[in-house]
Formats: sequence, C-alpha cells, structure tokens
Amino acid sequence: MAEAADAVRARARTAGFTERDVHFIERAADWEDVRAAAGNLSLFAARRLLEVRLGSARPGTGGSAVLAGLLERADPDTLLLILSPRLDRDAQSAQWVRAAQAHGAWLAVWPVELGKLVGWLRARSRRLGVNLAPEALQLLAERTEGNLLAADQELRKLALLGDPASGDGGAVRAGFADSARFDVFRLSDAALAGESARALRVLAGLRSEGTEPTLVLWALIKALRDLGAAVLAPGAAGGWRRSSAALEAAVSRCPRLSFASLMLRAGRADRMIKGRLHGDPWDEMALLAVELCARPALPTPQSMFQ
Repeated sequence: MAEAADAVRARARTAGFTERDVHFIERAADWEDVRAAAGNLSLFAARRLLEVRLGSARPGTGGSAVLAGLLERADPDTLLLILSPRLDRDAQSAQWVRAAQAHGAWLAVWPVELGKLVGWLRARSRRLGVNLAPEALQLLAERTEGNLLAADQELRKLALLGDPASGDGGAVRAGFADSARFDVFRLSDAALAGESARALRVLAGLRSEGTEPTLVLWALIKALRDLGAAVLAPGAAGGWRRSSAALEAAVSRCPRLSFASLMLRAGRADRMIKGRLHGDPWDEMALLAVELCARPALPTPQSMFQ
C-alpha cells in the first residue's frame, strides 16, 4: 500500500501537483480541518495533493459526507488520495467509497499469504539483482511472513552486499532475525490445514507480540465452529477471511477428530484465562491447535474443571 501511494505521489508531482497536504484522521473534529484545507487556496502552488489517512475503515457519517463532497466536487487543481484500513463488505457500500468508484479509482491491496510469499520474494529479488536459492527464499518467507516491509529490507541488504554467497540459505539463516508478524486468522488457518509446526510457531509469535489470549482463543473456537458448519453443510463458504483450502483439509480429517475433546480443551483455556483454573492458557491453546491438526499430544482431561 505504501509503494502504491508513493507511485501516485510521484505521478502527481510530474503532473504539477507540487504541494502536499496530509491529514491523519483520529477523531471527528479532524474532518473540519480537511474541509477547511480543501477550501483554502494554495499560496505556493497552483495544484496540490490532499492526502487523507483514515485511522478506521468507517469514517462516520460526517467523514463520509466530507469525502464524498470532495470527490464529487472534482476540483482539477486538487488531487485527493485516501489511505484506509481494510474495507469489509459493509464499509465498501459507504457513500464515500461509491463516490471514489464513480469519480476516481479504488485499489484494494491484499495481504501476501505464505503460499504466495516465495513467488513475491523471487520477483522482487530479481528486480533488485539478487539471485536467491530456493532454500533461501523459503527461509526468508518463513522469517518475514506477515511483514512485507521487513522482507523488502532484507532483500535490499542482500543487494547492497553484492556477494554471490549471500544468496544461499546459510547467509539468510545467519544474518537475518525472525521478523514475521502474525494475526489470529493465520493461526486458525494453520490449525485447520493440519500444519501443526506452523500453528505452534504462529501461536508463539502472537504470544511474543502481546496479543490478548482471549482473542487467540476466539479465533480457534471460530475455526471449530466454521469446521462444524462445513461438515453439516458441505460446500458452504467458510468464515470471514477463512482459507477454503484449509477448511477442506480439516473436513477430510474429521473422522480423526473429537469435537467433544476439542471443545473441552477450549473450555479449559477459557477458564485459565479468567483465572478460574490453574494453568497456562497458552499451553492449553497450543494443545488445542495441535489436536485440531489431528495430532493428539496429551490425554484430554475428563472435565474442563480438572
């Protein structure tokens, strides 16, 4: 998204939009500043770039009206660049989004999933003149998953080294720290796909990043519910942001899964989070994730109270 915005800014400069006015929207009152800035004539340049960075995908009624008004006004001397978080289905139907589609352009930038990250790294390394071995590409993908900025920085480091030996897996392993960033949906997708080692790695990453255990447990329970729904209604769509391939893999393992035991694990983790049962909820969630991969690690207690 940052690179796409840089490309727009560069093109704007060549078209004569030499002044740039940036607004970070954090509260409702900020929209008055945007409205005032749009109405003020520039003293330094005939054309300007008005950049609005949304803190939320839902700017509210007032914000939506301001953006829609600016877009519909179509001032030839003002270029409006809006940067927003991910827009869900409801947010995409907002007044300002419809106005952007009608009077401008809307570019959705999707995350690069692990399965496509190696190809993304290969293409980018070639543009930088870096020849990475398949082992190095795979290792770099694992160490920068969910963090494209870190991935790009590591490739640029290799380009600066200019050493043919820097393209092997040993150099990547020795020279670069683990910069992967995860969200809870990567954990549940890995568990559904049966990738136990990756699920535990993602879980450890979430823990080190300070993710609330309640949110992690919610994602695992949501995965269980999506799996149950897929078993009861074959062919139905998965949950929000759910990988269909991961869900299909989990459905194929259902004969080896005990939903009663899995829900018992989830209940125990919930009680540990709330301090009503002695134990580490992260350890219990690790067991839950591994058992969802059909790899039982420890016998399941007969009760969530044990």
